[in-house]
Amino acid sequence: MTFVIGENCIKCKYTDCVEVCPVDCFYEGPNFLVIHPDECIDCALCEPECPANAIFSEDEVPEDQQEFIELNAELAEIWPNITEKKDPLPDAEEWDGKKGKLDQLER
Repeated sequence: MTFVIGENCIKCKYTDCVEVCPVDCFYEGPNFLVIHPDECIDCALCEPECPANAIFSEDEVPEDQQEFIELNAELAEIWPNITEKKDPLPDAEEWDGKKGKLDQLER
């Protein structure tokens, strides 16, 4: 089992989760983070750290966000690893909680 980053991370990209990960399984894109499913050890430390509540256990990903399971796996193979906390995107608070952000994802 793994953890998955869902839609609410798009255009927010808080990195509080990265700081607590013991295996450095987070990868960073321009406006989104993903978790590498083969590296995640299912420790659950990241989930409560996410201010946007965008991290889910794989078996608890909301029905309308199931595509993010594959998206995390795909993008983790091409994006660079991130191991330290950074500032969120400048307009993160404005985007936090907005629905239908998948079309805003920058690859």
